[in-house]
Amino acid sequence: MSGRADSDDSTADLRAEDTGRDDEASREVRRARWAATGAGAVLALAGVAAALLRLAGPVPALVPVAYACGAAVCALAAVLGSRGRTRRALWLLVAGLMTMALGDQFD
Repeated sequence: MSGRADSDDSTADLRAEDTGRDDEASREVRRARWAATGAGAVLALAGVAAALLRLAGPVPALVPVAYACGAAVCALAAVLGSRGRTRRALWLLVAGLMTMALGDQFD
């Protein structure tokens, strides 16, 4: 009789450990989503601001277009990050930054 009760307690302990791991995993996922969303939004705003500043100055038309395209890609990364597609969002953030850096090279 005591064997049956012990096995029930051990499975309850295992379930409690799994719940702890699930909570930690969900916190990591939530942090990754917030990081991707926040970084995408900040970089998109910075790209739009840079495009507007470059548009007012005497630079080739390609420069503000590159900044605006990079900002659009970063905004898309923010949307994907908020939906949980953090790996794709990271790659889009890199692509958006590279596009903005290309615009900076033409400046």
